[in-house]
Amino acid sequence: MQTSIPPSLLQRSDVAEANDILRACVHCGFCNATCPTYQLLGSELDGPRGRIYLIKEMLEGKHSGAKTRLHLDRCLTCRSCETTCPSGVQYGRLVDIGRHIIDERAPRPWWAAAMRRTLLAVLPHPARLRSALKLGQLARPFLPAALRRKLPRALKAGPRPQPRHARRMLVLEGCVQSLSAPDTNAAAARVLDRLGISLFSAAEAGCCGALHQHLAEADQAREKMRRNIDAWWPMVEQGVEAIVMTASGCGAMVKDYSHALKHDAAYAAKAAHISTLTRDLSEILRGEDLERFADIGKGMRVACQSSCTLQHGQKLGGVVEDILQRCGYTLTAVANSHLCCGAAGTYTLLQPALSQQLLDNKLAALAQGKPEVIVTANIGCQLHLEGASQIPVKHWIELLEARNI
Repeated sequence: MQTSIPPSLLQRSDVAEANDILRACVHCGFCNATCPTYQLLGSELDGPRGRIYLIKEMLEGKHSGAKTRLHLDRCLTCRSCETTCPSGVQYGRLVDIGRHIIDERAPRPWWAAAMRRTLLAVLPHPARLRSALKLGQLARPFLPAALRRKLPRALKAGPRPQPRHARRMLVLEGCVQSLSAPDTNAAAARVLDRLGISLFSAAEAGCCGALHQHLAEADQAREKMRRNIDAWWPMVEQGVEAIVMTASGCGAMVKDYSHALKHDAAYAAKAAHISTLTRDLSEILRGEDLERFADIGKGMRVACQSSCTLQHGQKLGGVVEDILQRCGYTLTAVANSHLCCGAAGTYTLLQPALSQQLLDNKLAALAQGKPEVIVTANIGCQLHLEGASQIPVKHWIELLEARNI
């Protein structure tokens, strides 16, 4: 694709990066074939190719405003288009840049901006989120059904084994997951302990930065990244084997720290090392001897919802499925498994109508094989699915423990 972005604008590193990405696009349209919003709406501007044109026109100085923002907001950033694209267009990075620039040029209405600020002021902060959830539970009887479904149940984590092994790994506790599915990391610690690996966490680590990154707050996202690097670095220097991510959305973000901080003289090298150490939990288990878990599934029928951040963001499609089959589970077929469930971080709150359509389609596909349980690798997907599913929804690591079957 040819571009004619003013040289003065190309001095900005983000615009220069966007220009390189735009020039990689060959207009083929393969991306639209696997784009969830294009499938729903049938509009060129609600597919990756159309959004690429909108970003190109915006950077070239043509009129851009509410219409451009609308179509960029509708993007789930699921990155299914990246898996399909024969030219390797890094669409996820491009749309993040586009959202940041459109917010600079065409500020949102005050009420829309206030909602985003509220989400960012609460969701990445466990203490604030805990208070908000308690208020939500008190008000539950008076809330609309759609909001009631989004309130997670109050759960407690099971026991964690004491560190006792020479093999040591760090884990990110997470913000939403630490409150809404607290047993996920505890289950991971118990499974890894049986494999001779001790799991640690750093109390000072917090949100991975993904929420800010995808809501066009890149500077704040980088602050979250620096905080986590500082929290992890002492343990990294002591030789931890890996930094384990049990939420695939966080994993996709932390693996991108090297790119996000590549121009930061103080953190670039550290960020690159952190990204190199970061592994999704499934990456750890696929390389381990799982013989002791071989019969734990006993043929139980499982539908696997392959989260977008795992299969498209981290290119780990099929890894969880293989682990579950090695452990004796029977996987049911899931039609259009490449399509997003509609969670996509804050998308379920900011684009509720589209999110609900995608959720309905996904649940129908997951239920078609009559599974006994649905599993996923990402907390956002898990909460989104379980709020409307008649079938139990779990993080896949929970199935590797007899206590959870």
